[in-house]
Amino acid sequence: MSDLRAFLEELTAAPSAELLWTKHCAKMAEYGFDRIIYGFSHFMSPTSMGDPDDFVLLTNHTPEYMKLFIDTGLYREAPMVRWALNKVGACSWGYLWDEIARGTLSEREKQVIEMNAQHGVTAGYSISFKAITSRSKGAIALTARKGMSQTEADAIWAEHGSDIILMNNIAHLKIVTLPHQRGDRSLTNRQREALEWVGDGKTTQDIAMLMGLTPATVEKHLRLARATLSVETTAQAVLKAAFQNQMFVVDAI
Repeated sequence: MSDLRAFLEELTAAPSAELLWTKHCAKMAEYGFDRIIYGFSHFMSPTSMGDPDDFVLLTNHTPEYMKLFIDTGLYREAPMVRWALNKVGACSWGYLWDEIARGTLSEREKQVIEMNAQHGVTAGYSISFKAITSRSKGAIALTARKGMSQTEADAIWAEHGSDIILMNNIAHLKIVTLPHQRGDRSLTNRQREALEWVGDGKTTQDIAMLMGLTPATVEKHLRLARATLSVETTAQAVLKAAFQNQMFVVDAI
């Protein structure tokens, strides 16, 4: 229990999603789950999981596997992704064999299973987290190390599953509060500051005075912020930047 408490304290104190992820992957590997994919979207709709560029996506799978699974859009057809979108809790991947036996999987879903088998992704567990908004969803797929059977993974889960679920729930809740490295979709400090003042209800004239800039320069920063976040209006930019933890954060990246 003391080891679990110490690990949870490390997670909650992590200053960045990247550091938290490194620690979490190492901890899950201790239980035999050495490859993990975490995904979270703030922009779900009844017909779409949202733009993949807006996902929070963390993984220690190989780039080759992620290119096949994510970049080609194959994840949309994955049976366990479908399960995670409609459920909350943990599910053994033995569920897949039950689905196969019942003949309920589509040809595309079978292709996902075959591709996973080729990459040693054959046993594991998925955890689907309770949504924090009506348009959000997060889940994590814990892949058992190569050579481990689902029966062996189920035995590990029977002994440690409650602790594993707790650790993943804490990791998820912490991740959604942290800013993430977003490459060319990260706001500059000036863009962030201008959006923060908009979020505070300030006008362009107010912001120009507060930032010591001309109104035209403020408008330029807001325009570039909209372009960076791929939105049409400044209100949408404020909402998206807030969801991505790019505003009102300490030591924002």
